[in-house]
Formats: sequence, structure tokens, C-alpha cells
Amino acid sequence: MEEADQVEVDYVKALSLSQMEFENEQDLIIERKIKETLNVQTEEDEQLANAMQLSLVMASSKAVSSAFKIICAGCNNEISRRENRFDCNGIVWHVKCLQCHACIQMIKDDQFYMVENRPYHKSCARNKSHLKCYVCNDFIPYIGKEVEYGEHPFWAQKYCPSHEDDGTSKCASCERLKPKGREYILLQDGRSLCVECSSFMILDTNECQPLFREIQEYFTSLDMKLDQKIPLLLVEREALNEAMKGERNGHHHLSETRGLCVSEEQIIPVIHKRKHTGRNSTLNTQPFRLVRSCEVNAILILYGLPRLLTGSILAHEMMHAWLRLQGYPNLKPEIEEGICQVLAHMWLKSKINVGFEAAMIASSSSTQQPLRSNKQLSKIEQKLGECFVRQIELDNSEAYGDGFRVGEQAVSQYGLKETLHHIKHTRTFPF
Repeated sequence: MEEADQVEVDYVKALSLSQMEFENEQDLIIERKIKETLNVQTEEDEQLANAMQLSLVMASSKAVSSAFKIICAGCNNEISRRENRFDCNGIVWHVKCLQCHACIQMIKDDQFYMVENRPYHKSCARNKSHLKCYVCNDFIPYIGKEVEYGEHPFWAQKYCPSHEDDGTSKCASCERLKPKGREYILLQDGRSLCVECSSFMILDTNECQPLFREIQEYFTSLDMKLDQKIPLLLVEREALNEAMKGERNGHHHLSETRGLCVSEEQIIPVIHKRKHTGRNSTLNTQPFRLVRSCEVNAILILYGLPRLLTGSILAHEMMHAWLRLQGYPNLKPEIEEGICQVLAHMWLKSKINVGFEAAMIASSSSTQQPLRSNKQLSKIEQKLGECFVRQIELDNSEAYGDGFRVGEQAVSQYGLKETLHHIKHTRTFPF
């Protein structure tokens, strides 16, 4: 039995060793296959890497080749090494392609100037950057290291400061200086008008009557009808100045008097109508006696101004008349002139349709709405109207300018009717 047991044990050991050898052999086979697979993968990776490296080298070669090409900034074609070229800050042109960006003419070496990476003649570059005078068309001179110039507050035209004192004509309406080579209209009383303003000027009393009726309708629409019939008369500058001297009522007028509400008895030379002789016309003046019958005898307006400016002056003077006829007490200049300028400003804005809704709100306490004219303004007259609005807004005088700005703020906040009521009882604007 012991021998049999030993045989069985030996058999089991032999079987176990055989199993282990088999497993080891299988492990070796698997390991060998893994190595073969890895070797194949490595070889493929190396091939891929080599291909990518070759591609990069080729791309780099092309880039280097392209980088060595010289491209003309003018025609975008290649410049060969044998061709003449012009180089500035790394920008290259064929000599024949070096043209001024302003005048499109060829540039020589001694004329070359760069502005914003574009080639110019030196003279063309100066024209581009240096201010030119609107009046004389010359370059505005430097004073020290800076260019000093005058500028119109509305038209933004820049000019040499010397033209303000050298006798250059200025339009009596829009205040533009006369440019060299342009004609201004010279009125008989010495004033000048630009062509645009003269296109709309009113020259005699008869011609102004439709505008007078329009302003009367505007006041009526604001519930401010003038019951008294007041004469409207167009006069020359000298007659207006003389009439102003005869007034005892203390008005504070601008340096250039354009309108007057007359209360005293006077004899005024009035422009009734023009006499036409071919292309020219002469003024026919006749004496007109003003008899004092009430607080307002007449409204005088300077002749020869554009329709919209004449209308704003007329609205201003009619407000003076309305205040007197309504029994308002004597007011400080900034109060009376200020509220009169507010009415002139409102009428102008209603005509040019700028801020028309604001004018409506300001007068919303009225029983009727102001009338909007059905007539469409031309672009030129529209622009002139905007200029006249800005003249009122930018006036720097105490009575007309400061008074207007305070008055406009009051009317905007409280309405026209309430503002006038407050003025009548307190002689001040409401705050």
C-alpha cells in the first residue's frame, strides 16, 4: 500500500510540473505576440512621424520661399531683383507704382511723405493735415507751435483770426464771413448779405404783410391775440436807429438793432415798395407819421433780412406789444427781452420743425395749438432757420442771452401761460 501511494504522489507531481510547463510556454507565446504587435505599432508610428516631419519641412520650405518674394504695395505683383524699387519702413513699391494717395501722381524721392502708411507728396500731405482758411483759402498760419483760428459757432467754418478786423464783409443775417471769390449782396444802407440769405430777403413793407399775418395767427393760436391793429413798417438801418433814440421806454437792444416796438409820436421814413429797373431795384421811402393813440403805435423791422429771421424779429417785437397792451408793469431787461426771445425761438422752431413737440408742450396751457405751416422749407432755408435758432440760444448778452435761457427753462417747466401770469404779478420768472 505504501508503494502504491508513492506512485500516486509521483504521478500527481509529474502532472503538476507538466501543467506549469504548459502555462509557462503559453505565457512566452503571448509575450512574444505582444512584442511583435508593439514592434509593428512602433514602426507605424515612426512612419507617421516621419511623414509629418516631411510635411512640415515642405511647408516651411514653401513659407521661406514665399518670404523671399518682394511684393509691390502698389500693384500687389512680385518685384524681381533686377527691377528698381522704393522701400520705406518695410513697405516696397515698383518705382512706377509709387503714386500719391491724394493726387494719384508719381512721387519722386525728394517729394515722398508717409501718412497712415500711405504715400503722399509733401505738399499733398500738408494739404491733408493743415487747416485752410475758409475766407482766403490759404493755410492758417502758426502762432508759435499751434494754429490759432476763428470758427463760426453754427457753420463750423474755420478762418484766419485777422479776417475779423481786416474789413472782410460779414453777412448781416447768418454772420458768415465772405469767402474769397464769392459775391455778397450790398444793401443801400451798407449791410452785406450772403447769396443764400439774399435769396429769401424781404425788402419792403408790402412784401412783409403776409408774414405779419402769419405771426398774428401764431399769437392767436397761443391764446394771445392782439386786439389792437398795429402797423408793421420796414425801414432802413438809419431810420431804425433814429426811432430808437426817440423812444423813452427803456429797451435794451443788441449792437445791431433789427426791430423796435414804437410807443412815441414820430415821423419815420418807411420803405413802402421797390422800384425795379432791369436787374436792379431801388427803395422807395415815404415819411410815415406815428400818432400816439395807445401803448403801441407801430412795429419797425429792419428791411433786407431773410424771411425766417424777419419773422423771429417780428415775433419778438409783437411780444413787446402784447406785454404793453396787457398792462404788464415795467420789467427788468432780462425778464422782458428774455420772454420776447422765448416767443421768437418758439416760432422759429415751429417753422423748421425742430423740437416742435417741445414748443407744443411749452404752450400746452393754451386753449388752441400753435399752427404748423404747410409750406415745406427748402434745404437752404431750413439750414438758415437752424442757424437763427442757434443765434438765439448762443447769445452771450445778459438781457437777450441769459434772459432767454432762464425764460425758456421756466416755460418748459411751467408752461407759457403760467410763466406769463407769474411775470405779471412778481416781475420775475418762476423758479
